[in-house]
Amino acid sequence: MIKYRLIAFLAVLLQIHCPTLGQPYPNYHADFVGIGEHGGDLKWWQTAAFYQIYPRSFKDSNGDGVGDLNGIAEQLPYLKELGITATWLSPIFTSPMADFGYDIANFTEIAPIFGTMADFEHLMEVAKKLDIKIILDFVPNHSSDECEWFRRSAARDPEFKDFYVWHPGRMENGNRHPPSNWISVFRGSAWQWHEGRQEFYLHQFVKKQPDLNYRNPKVRETMSNVLRFWLRKGVSGFRIDAVPHVFEIAPDNQNQYRDEPRNDWDNDPEDYGYLQHIYTKDQPETIDLVYSWRAVLDAFQREHGGEDRILMAETYSPIDIVMQYYGNATAEGAQLPFNFLLISELSNSSNAHAYEGTVLKWLQHMPKGRTANWVLGNHDQPRVGSRLGRDRVDMLNMLTATLPGASVTYQGEELGMTNVWISWKDTVDPSACNTNPSIYEQYSRDPERTPFQWTDAQDAGFSNASRTWLPIAVDYKEVNVELERQKPLSHLNVFKQLWQLRKQSQTLQRGETEVKALSDAVLAVKRYLERDSTYLTLLNIYDGIETINLLQSFPDLPPQLKVVVVTERSQVKVGDLVNSTSLQLQPKDSLVLQTTSSYYSYATNGEARFLPVLGVYLWLAQVGLYLSNR
Repeated sequence: MIKYRLIAFLAVLLQIHCPTLGQPYPNYHADFVGIGEHGGDLKWWQTAAFYQIYPRSFKDSNGDGVGDLNGIAEQLPYLKELGITATWLSPIFTSPMADFGYDIANFTEIAPIFGTMADFEHLMEVAKKLDIKIILDFVPNHSSDECEWFRRSAARDPEFKDFYVWHPGRMENGNRHPPSNWISVFRGSAWQWHEGRQEFYLHQFVKKQPDLNYRNPKVRETMSNVLRFWLRKGVSGFRIDAVPHVFEIAPDNQNQYRDEPRNDWDNDPEDYGYLQHIYTKDQPETIDLVYSWRAVLDAFQREHGGEDRILMAETYSPIDIVMQYYGNATAEGAQLPFNFLLISELSNSSNAHAYEGTVLKWLQHMPKGRTANWVLGNHDQPRVGSRLGRDRVDMLNMLTATLPGASVTYQGEELGMTNVWISWKDTVDPSACNTNPSIYEQYSRDPERTPFQWTDAQDAGFSNASRTWLPIAVDYKEVNVELERQKPLSHLNVFKQLWQLRKQSQTLQRGETEVKALSDAVLAVKRYLERDSTYLTLLNIYDGIETINLLQSFPDLPPQLKVVVVTERSQVKVGDLVNSTSLQLQPKDSLVLQTTSSYYSYATNGEARFLPVLGVYLWLAQVGLYLSNR
């Protein structure tokens, strides 16, 4: 009996000197400072995998060459397979399609080309069964000129007379001119003369998209009611389109608008970049308007219960302004103002230090207690594989899946789809059509909007139409869901492995973050959490073989790490143990590594020390054997 008590005593003594011994995971973090805690439930959106669907291009169910709601419902199980939390749908509302749905004629109807309200309700039922949340596009800046509101406003109907931004223009030498020099995002004057009303109306996008007047309280309430309508249909939130444009300055005491100053670097007077948009973008009233929409969502939740309904704001603005959309000391804003830094700041030539600076820029500016998000692409931006390289697709998906917060994936990026060259004859994007054959390619967004590639069959499995609304990519037989499912280390399967790991790991969901460029070529992201595993994501951005000593940058790591995610370029395999002091990365290689339970850490005099578990058990076994023989 004495020998067993002695063994127990020794075990307790060992536990005192090595307090982490009884824990299932080691604590590899520097000085035990700033460690995240397990307590407190995370909201569903705080670590969500969001997936943007461009409905025209996702799945055509009726053979007309255009994607639709029933096609989305049919393929929602694919999103479940990916590990997606919620999908954001680009506009599905009644529209003449001058800007492919962003010109809305009725904000509470479904466009016939996409289906019916019954089809939408069926989609919601399928999504609910799969536990996938639906986020709708909310387009507040403008309507279509075919919207009833605009028609009544143009007719000076008292209820709608000031629903839009109207102005008689400037008279110079007996000639009438637009009220200001403001330029449309889609080129040319932002003012359009309306013959019926005999006034100009403002359109910051195409002329068939007249800007709503948010200085009119009736407009604000009407658009809040649009949110309430879709909330009652069960949606989980909204992505707010073109937020910075919603307000423009008010006219002065003489009812005149000020001209915007020009940019010296742009010599094309028709181009949007010709002017500095100090009067038509990022006005302070816009921030408060977003806060008011958040209040609508919060009030609905208080009344109806359930999980959070969220706002995701499209904010191509200076970062100090973007951060204001989160909220302030007295009001809540958008849960996720979109982080476009990975799009706007990284290029094909960016080195690891640039990647580090871009990631840290968001994390260091973000107000305390808010949630980060990472956006690699969308329907307005060249695809990741075309912008940053086909051979970087996996590493960039690896980066966004292991950084803190939420991420947004544009359909097809998980496959490595790339931009498709579209001829001038086939070009349909108004941004390009408003130019000419010699320059249209630099304005067109058609190349990233081509149909999704499901199989190597006709129309890539997207449709069975004789002609799809945009041409199919020529590489669809090599890049498609069906084929990539069969390849263990395809872009698709790497993406799935990343999000499976993400959902299993408390560290990746709520852990602390350390981002470091280990050299010009290698970026490291360390995620760590007390009483849990530490993860290290490594990206070799360039084409050389890189040998790195991780302990030089992260001295608290153990001598060996386990490989948990690899790509086709990796020479190591999942489950391999690699040396922390001499890890070799292949060109454009990327890995996710994890600490193992081979070592336990403990603190003494402020230093992290590691005790081999195997040695502990061998020592205890020897003591037990000695006592048994006695």
